[in-house]
Amino acid sequence: MPHIALDDRIPGLPSLLAFRPETAGPLVALAETLLRGESPLGRGDRELIASYVSELNGCRFCAGSHGACAAAQLPGGEDLVQQVHADLDAASVSPKTKALLRIAAAVARGGREVADAHITAARTEGATDMEIHDTVLIAAAFCMYNRYVDGLGTTLPPDPAIYTEVAKRLTTHGYKSALTRP
Repeated sequence: MPHIALDDRIPGLPSLLAFRPETAGPLVALAETLLRGESPLGRGDRELIASYVSELNGCRFCAGSHGACAAAQLPGGEDLVQQVHADLDAASVSPKTKALLRIAAAVARGGREVADAHITAARTEGATDMEIHDTVLIAAAFCMYNRYVDGLGTTLPPDPAIYTEVAKRLTTHGYKSALTRP
């Protein structure tokens, strides 16, 4: 049950965007830049980072919505996302992706949890400074989004299949489409 008066027909972050439109623009612009803007990391990989951090933080709405976006853009789809969420070490992702996700997990625990060993491991697997930077920034931003969504007690969609429908819109039209209702 939400802690403030939100539209109960709109689950998760979109309900907060509708509640406070003046903060919606910057929050959506940040997501658009991080997940769809210029980056050496593919869009699916960036969504996977967002989903993984959200899963680690226990934010079911963000893990579900960004997991669906990752699934729509990565070979392996939903099975791959579930593998990463369940057991990163056993997941069918590249060693570089695993190293970057370990950095993201460290950020989720706390910024100072990122150790030289995390960075060295990522570089050993071929990660560039820009990929490391973008991983840390996505992870940090999603810690904020997760706390915003869960801190105000937003609701979950009544049917998890809604995540797939939202992912189609977001991967086609971007995060700015979240500012308008279909």
